[in-house]
Amino acid sequence: MEDFHWTKLFNPEFYITMEVGGIPIGIYMVLFIVFAETGLFAGFFLPGDSLLFLSGIYSRELVQTFFYIPSDFSNVTVLSLLIASAATLGNMFGYWFGARSGQFLYKKEDSFFFKKKYLLQSQDFFQRHGGKAIIYARFLPIVRTFVPIIAGIVHMKKTKFMFYNVLSSLMWSFFLVFAGHYLYGIFLNEFDIDLKKHIEKIILILIGVTTFPLVMKAIKAKRETTNPEI
Repeated sequence: MEDFHWTKLFNPEFYITMEVGGIPIGIYMVLFIVFAETGLFAGFFLPGDSLLFLSGIYSRELVQTFFYIPSDFSNVTVLSLLIASAATLGNMFGYWFGARSGQFLYKKEDSFFFKKKYLLQSQDFFQRHGGKAIIYARFLPIVRTFVPIIAGIVHMKKTKFMFYNVLSSLMWSFFLVFAGHYLYGIFLNEFDIDLKKHIEKIILILIGVTTFPLVMKAIKAKRETTNPEI
C-alpha cells in the first residue's frame, strides 16, 4: 500500500480514486465533500472546483460505482445531477443552520476550521449582490461556504433561496464536470495529452482562476483602507 501523507488531503484526485478494502468509494467522497463545503462550513480547505473538474475526467469510473452506463454523455449528466443534489442539500443545511443559530458564529473565536473574517467577507458579498450572491458564490472558494448561512441569518425568503440554490448548484456542477470531461477528451484526441498525468498543474491553474477575484478584492479593500478619500 502506498504510504499516506497528510498533504494528500488537499489533492482532489486522492478522494476520487479512494478505495476501502479494494472497493472504490470515490463517488461517495465527492458527494460528501460537495455537501461539506456548505453544510459543514469547511469549504476553505476542501478542493471544491478542482474536485468537480477532475470528477468530469473520472466520470465513468465514479458512476460505475452505482451502475454501468455506456454513453459518455449520460455518465457525465448523471454525475453532474448527483453533485448538484449534494450541493443543493449542503446549501439547505447551511441556510437552516443560519436561520436557527448562525448568529453565534459572529461571537465564535477563530480556529483551524473557522475564520471569522471569511464570514464577514461573505456577509459583505451577500449584501452587495442579494439573491444572486448565491449563484456567484458557487464559483468562489470560501465565500460559498458562508453565503447560505448568511441567507438563513437574514431570513431570506425560502422559495427565493431555493430557486437560487438549485439554479446555482446545477450551473456549478454541470459547467465544471462537463468541462473536465470534454476538455480531457479534446486534449487526448487532438493533442495526445493525457490530463490525468498533469493533475498537479490543473489543480494549480484552477486554484489560481478561482481565487483571483478574492485576491483582487482584498487588494482593493487594502488600498481603500490605506488611501481613504478625503
